[in-house]
Amino acid sequence: MKGKMLLIVTLFFFVIAKGQKFANLALTPPMGWNSWNTFQTNISEKLVMETADAIVASGMKAVGYEYIILDDGWMTKKRDANGNLVPDPKKFPHGMKALINYVHSKGLKFGLYNCAGTKTCAGYPGTRGYEYQDARFYARLGIDYLKYDWCYTDGIEAQEAYRTMSNALRVAGRPIVFSICEWGENKPWEWAGSVGELWRTTGDIAPVFDGYSDHDGWKQTGVMPIVDLQKGLRKYAGPGHWNDPDMLEVGNGMSTNEDSAHFSMWCMLAAPLIAGNDVRKMSKATKGILTNREVIAIDQDKAGIEGFKYKDVDSLEVWSKLLQNDDWAICFLNRSHKPVKVNFNWKDEMITDSIFNKTLNAKDNIYKIRNLWTKSNEGDTQKPLEAMLPSHDVIMLKLSK
Repeated sequence: MKGKMLLIVTLFFFVIAKGQKFANLALTPPMGWNSWNTFQTNISEKLVMETADAIVASGMKAVGYEYIILDDGWMTKKRDANGNLVPDPKKFPHGMKALINYVHSKGLKFGLYNCAGTKTCAGYPGTRGYEYQDARFYARLGIDYLKYDWCYTDGIEAQEAYRTMSNALRVAGRPIVFSICEWGENKPWEWAGSVGELWRTTGDIAPVFDGYSDHDGWKQTGVMPIVDLQKGLRKYAGPGHWNDPDMLEVGNGMSTNEDSAHFSMWCMLAAPLIAGNDVRKMSKATKGILTNREVIAIDQDKAGIEGFKYKDVDSLEVWSKLLQNDDWAICFLNRSHKPVKVNFNWKDEMITDSIFNKTLNAKDNIYKIRNLWTKSNEGDTQKPLEAMLPSHDVIMLKLSK
């Protein structure tokens, strides 16, 4: 018996020392839905069940969305007498375990939210000092994903806090995707690869294409500024460890062009695709964007390579992403308020991914062109691409030899 206990203790401290996370989680960027962008803390059992039903019925599950993540506000304001978190019985009258079982019965996975600080951002109990207790609670519930925020963390060191929670999840024994949400303040891309499966690179997103949304002292960042903030980070991303530019705002008030551009850029960035709209009542356009298999395939490409900006001329940007089998995704992005003419002679452009030492060379090779939004074949690279690109819109192409 003593020998067995010694082995358990040794393994426990080995995990802590190594900072080891579970293997083979999130080998492609996670896809799912999160409650925060639309509902904030106004969440309920009914909302989750209806959302699970809608994800299946809409075809979102069929194209890869699998996680339903409850953000802040799912618990009561105080822990119980034993220090355990308590799911709010008014919001979840049948209990969290029954709700999770319902989500699992739909072939989906379930995620919860907490915070590295003493309180969550909305003032509910945080995890500081309860890491191992909370991890065991999550494992007993059977969750599959934990989003871990960064509010009320004065005096707390980020690497220590996130590594501690990562270790706690590992010791609890259930493989749980660990989403590090400290807003990029401590350069998590430099240290979080062994700690979690994804890490936020910016503050919170806003349903604004270009600019910011002010909230009495703090700002939410629009889609294009977030894209700009990804510069230099691609070398840190890959299967099992992803840069996270925050959840999607598709369907939350931007134009259809802007939603298409937003979704396209997240796919070019190999970003997690976590929908943030009310999927129970999507417009046809929103559903079409979120369920475009060919665009999603660029995000979910198994090579796991994040794209990069190849060039920009005025407000027209050209982005490229190396795919498996030496295919490429190319995205023309119009950031201006006016339509722009695209005139791109493939034979004159040598697009090189210097990290992976691969070049799209249309001078010596012919590539077939597939337009991923019109879902049409558009010839090959022997002819220049000529098109008018509307304001805040994209042309997204896949090139194959």
